[in-house]
Amino acid sequence: MTMTDPLGDLLARIRNGHMRGKSRINCPASKLKENVLGVLKREGYIRDWHRNSEMPSRPELVIELKYYEGEPVIREIGRISTPGRRIYTGVRDMPSVYGGLGITIMSTPKGVMTDDEARAANVGGEVLCRVF
Repeated sequence: MTMTDPLGDLLARIRNGHMRGKSRINCPASKLKENVLGVLKREGYIRDWHRNSEMPSRPELVIELKYYEGEPVIREIGRISTPGRRIYTGVRDMPSVYGGLGITIMSTPKGVMTDDEARAANVGGEVLCRVF
């Protein structure tokens, strides 16, 4: 069975892993997911991630979740642009999460980056998800 929204699946696995208090979770690998996880690690929302290729025909990503004083670092994570409704934005109309306390992850012509990085690079693109 094919998955219609792989990024939505990744975000749901992260959310569910935090609710269950897991230290690490697994998820099927893709380049988009690796790029989004790279942004989450760079911004300090997850501890680390790596590609597990024990089975080369079905690679997985192992994600180490991050907690601070027993509470998950990620309080909210949600998909904005879905396969049925793509949301694009320009530099001037770029959304911010809780007045800049959170991040918006975007797919731009220069790669996957946060809203602040996209503003600095003066590029717009597809709004993938928001994290707080």
